[in-house]
Amino acid sequence: MSDAVSVSVVPGTERLTSLGEGPTWDARAGLARWVDIDNGRLFEARVDGRALGTPRVALTVDGTLGAAVHAEDGGLLLATSRHLEHRGADGAFVGRVEVVPEGMPSRLNDGACDPSGRYLVGSVALDGQPGAERLWRLEHDGTLTVIDDDLLLSNGIGWSPTGDVMYHVDTYRNVVLRRAYDSATGAVGGREALIETPGEYPDGLTVGADGDLWVAYWASGEVRRYAADGVLLATMWTGAPLTTSCAFVGADLDLLIITTEASAPGVEPTARSGTLLACTPGARGLPTRAWRPAPMALRH
Repeated sequence: MSDAVSVSVVPGTERLTSLGEGPTWDARAGLARWVDIDNGRLFEARVDGRALGTPRVALTVDGTLGAAVHAEDGGLLLATSRHLEHRGADGAFVGRVEVVPEGMPSRLNDGACDPSGRYLVGSVALDGQPGAERLWRLEHDGTLTVIDDDLLLSNGIGWSPTGDVMYHVDTYRNVVLRRAYDSATGAVGGREALIETPGEYPDGLTVGADGDLWVAYWASGEVRRYAADGVLLATMWTGAPLTTSCAFVGADLDLLIITTEASAPGVEPTARSGTLLACTPGARGLPTRAWRPAPMALRH
């Protein structure tokens, strides 16, 4: 990336979200989607070449909506405040599973599907006492596996193009973690720090087709591109200080969309705060993996 990369506000998204996050690409539907966590809204927009159409609210949930992804059955998997909820292709409730236990002062945050279609999702503390946040995986049989239980703020998740390396952000530790991952068996290796940025806050991430990592930095207003070995390759200023996440969308997966937050204490907002941004940085991404539906309790 260089100064020649032009980052633009997507038309119709001026101050659209309070806390924009979790962009994904549903190739079958031809839709880019992202969430407004605080207001429990899922947005979607069609992609025509390198242009996004007018966004619309696809659905709204009670409470927060930390993330969402399309499912293999044409429906959606939603990470609501404490549950993972399956919606059918018609939007109707199918089932849900409790993830955040009753009494745990946390909510679900960012999530992503592994190469086999399992869903991983982490948590963020609501009581100002981080340190015991978790990363869960919803297995194909509907059970939950706790992968980590000592996080400060679980955030962006991604995999290498071959699927054998998993990347995961712990925002308040200022680190992007790396670990071995076997999507066939579910075996997970020990984690290690790949990228450390003391005093700065990595947030959401996506992985390019070439294996590079694209990491959004909250309060820095940047998306940074790193090689798979953690070497910084380039930095792109977005014009929105609270940059939260990014994803490649479109038929050619060459349009990078970037979500932002509208405001935060001590951070001066700009005209781009709370908007959806887009650019063509000269790279291509990996498809967003759909969730393979797992059995869930058929109850609200």
